[in-house]
Amino acid sequence: MSPVPRFGLLVVGDEILSGKRADKHMPRVIELLAACGLALAWVRFAPDDRSALTHTLREALAGRDVVFACGGIGATPDDHTRQAAASALGVGLQLHPQARELIEARSRQLAALKGHAFEPEHPEHLQRLQMGEFPQGARIIPNPYNQIPGFSCTSPSGATLHAVPGFPVMAWPMIEWLLEQHYAAYFQRGAQGERSVIVYQGIEAQLTPLMRQIEATHPQCKVFSLPSVDHPEYGRHLELGVKGPLQAVQAAYADLLAGLRAAAAHLGPEVVR
Repeated sequence: MSPVPRFGLLVVGDEILSGKRADKHMPRVIELLAACGLALAWVRFAPDDRSALTHTLREALAGRDVVFACGGIGATPDDHTRQAAASALGVGLQLHPQARELIEARSRQLAALKGHAFEPEHPEHLQRLQMGEFPQGARIIPNPYNQIPGFSCTSPSGATLHAVPGFPVMAWPMIEWLLEQHYAAYFQRGAQGERSVIVYQGIEAQLTPLMRQIEATHPQCKVFSLPSVDHPEYGRHLELGVKGPLQAVQAAYADLLAGLRAAAAHLGPEVVR
């Protein structure tokens, strides 16, 4: 049985980095993965710069991760994801035949809505066709919103890139479709859990040896510490916990609680996620 893949997210766009728009993709992708018992391993943000985006994609596709990329697949001068993906993979761009059919159908629909005859050589249609130019060997991702597809491609190392538009109304259904179509075999196999406890007046430096001991004893789990100095209810405290595969978390958390009690820590409410 193949191992559960690592899932990464790449959000592309100057508007995110400048603060003109707030990223909505990360929390939604976390939700979509969690509903399947999967988890997001990493997220990166990239500008609308072809060189920088190519470098980021080359790094992201160097392993075997599944990478969702949101944004930059249009055909305006500030869209570079299609070209950067091709460069990162060392292949050229080509007009995908099925993408061409879908885009032509969309152009015919828009012309009909305006009461015009469809003109294959019209500049607007030719501009739209560029959105179907994908890295050689790419596969299309259906777009239920306006039929202009995204694309998937695989790197020589085995990583998979799924590139979708930056618009949430398009991107999120497309990612959900990808999960159902290509990763259903992994659903719930990667189910993660998290247990934590509030430690009143906790000092991280004093508890670090215990945290290291838990990770050494339970290598499948990660220990985390979230300090707060001005919580309205708990005051100065730590939220100390473990996260990882569900069964492993139970044993690791039991050892964590035992260690905290042995250290005479002042414990508060427990949290289960």
